[in-house]
Amino acid sequence: MSAIVDRPSPNQGPRQTGTQIDILLLHYTDMPRAEDAVGRLCDPEARVSSHYVVGEDGRVWRLVPESQRAWHAGVSWWAGDSDVNGRSIGIEVANHGHSHGYRPFPRTQMAALESLCLDILARHPIPPHRVLGHSDVAPGRKIDPGHLFDWRGLAGRGLGFWPADAGAATLSDTAIAAALATIGYRVEITDLADPVTRAALWSFRRHWCPDSLDRPFDRRMAGMLKAVADGIEKTRKSRCAQGG
Repeated sequence: MSAIVDRPSPNQGPRQTGTQIDILLLHYTDMPRAEDAVGRLCDPEARVSSHYVVGEDGRVWRLVPESQRAWHAGVSWWAGDSDVNGRSIGIEVANHGHSHGYRPFPRTQMAALESLCLDILARHPIPPHRVLGHSDVAPGRKIDPGHLFDWRGLAGRGLGFWPADAGAATLSDTAIAAALATIGYRVEITDLADPVTRAALWSFRRHWCPDSLDRPFDRRMAGMLKAVADGIEKTRKSRCAQGG
């Protein structure tokens, strides 16, 4: 990984004593230039920040020490916890976003991101299924890093979870909601007409079925949902058995 440029942001605070860092949260900047994003994340009036920013050219800025709580997740929730900022490291990945012409993430940028993430995971025992996108922890409010982000490629490097095999399946509304909850999404009512449950399903599709957003939910997507939920549940049980 190339040298990291330190650009300290005042927008930070202490983590609660005893809180384990166990989420790596990825965003996109939704701004035309990485430098613009760095400036905003360092602006005390903006009251937002992240630990790192990764430019399209592979440059990496460090804004907040990992020991500190950055302000990147906003109103969010994952697996029963509403203080995602308190237990996460946040990385903003430079991209024009849906506000300025969303586009694929360059290979140079993804290589830098992979190196940074591997470096972070060497210091913090973050399990693969807790490498997440902003859209995962804030369904209905956030859509980044978006459907063009290569989650599958990252998982191939050990940075995230992707099931080895997913067939087709038929799931009831109750089973869909249960699978979403197993993964970590907030689900309040098992009826897919419920806005919270529906938003969670869309966020799942954005992460694990990114080519499906223009189609109705089908058996192939249900199969992926079941495979992800089953795989994460198996991983959790294995970690518990090992005392992790």
